[in-house]
Amino acid sequence: LGKCLLSPIVLAAYAYNRSLSELGPGGRGEDEPGVLCQLFAFLMAFFGLAPTLLLLAMALECWLSLGHPYFYRRHLTRRLGVTLGPAAAGLCALFCALPLLGFGVPMQYCPGTWCFIRMAGGGPRQLGFPVLYASLMGLLVLAIVACNVSSMRHIYGMARRQPRRGAPPAAAPRMEELDHLVLLGLMTVLFTICSLPLIIRVYMGAFAADFNENADLSALRFLSVNSIVDPWVFIIFRTSVFRTFVRRVCQRLN
Repeated sequence: LGKCLLSPIVLAAYAYNRSLSELGPGGRGEDEPGVLCQLFAFLMAFFGLAPTLLLLAMALECWLSLGHPYFYRRHLTRRLGVTLGPAAAGLCALFCALPLLGFGVPMQYCPGTWCFIRMAGGGPRQLGFPVLYASLMGLLVLAIVACNVSSMRHIYGMARRQPRRGAPPAAAPRMEELDHLVLLGLMTVLFTICSLPLIIRVYMGAFAADFNENADLSALRFLSVNSIVDPWVFIIFRTSVFRTFVRRVCQRLN
């Protein structure tokens, strides 16, 4: 959804050979971004944060189902899962709309086809939002890693308690959970690698007054790579061929 909304704006800027501020109404240049640039900055911030919350929900669900199965069976229902996605998206939309209300400043980045929140320069009112955004992203990354590590620890404990010459049906659910954890682990590693540059650049720009537009642009590119690579990881590593490969590797290791 993020690529479908953002890509036409970028292609239109290249087609008309204009920047986003010049292409949209109300913009006069880089210092005064127009409506289109502000919308682009909002979508970039939203689609950077919303998948993170969904990934955290996946990690929490896996951790609760393995480590606290009675609580999971009693309190986590399908109805809760259905309402969780729209609720997370609504909270992210409200949070990312703060720059449109004056808390934070949208900024156009070179070569004029990117817009995001200003990450360096300005006063506390301009830099408060990016610091808050980066801090929230950092906390979400730590929470996701902690949940996944705990889930892997529970899986390892289950494998240790499993008799080596037990009944074959008991091994199937364990391998299914292992497939899920491998997929979740890969998506978490990719997300962490793609998110850390933005977090580092925000803190450097806010506290070290390091204004480097090329470095900021590289951090934004890393953030956009996550939404491109994650679907392919999900498609490839959920196939039966990869599951068979994982099972054979585990059997060889055992």
